[in-house]
Amino acid sequence: MDFVEMLVVAGGVAAIAWVNWYFFLAEKRKGASEAKVGAAGVQQAVIRVEGGYTPSRVRLRSGQPARLVFDRREDSSCSEEVVIPEFGVRRFLPAHQRTTIDLPPAKAGTYEFTCGMSMLRGSLVVEDAR
Repeated sequence: MDFVEMLVVAGGVAAIAWVNWYFFLAEKRKGASEAKVGAAGVQQAVIRVEGGYTPSRVRLRSGQPARLVFDRREDSSCSEEVVIPEFGVRRFLPAHQRTTIDLPPAKAGTYEFTCGMSMLRGSLVVEDAR
């Protein structure tokens, strides 16, 4: 194997590592956020949609309705839809606008949400009230 072939192999390995980091590990660094409970008893969280979901993990309390506000700040076709399978939600997110999704009270557990292509990922962590 000559020098050029070694460079091509090293570049390929670096590209594979970057893709795995970007799509599978980068979302975890954005942290978790606890939803705020409003006067009507509805939990609310604002999730910024820009190259991913921020925060990518939202903590909710079980047994209370929730309102998720997706604030889409980009034109990327990947982020134009959000899907929450366990709640039967598939909603178009207009570019540079906020979209509100109301969810019924949920049982304790973790519920994933993704973009329409399942490349961007986030989760709702529903916990029993303390």
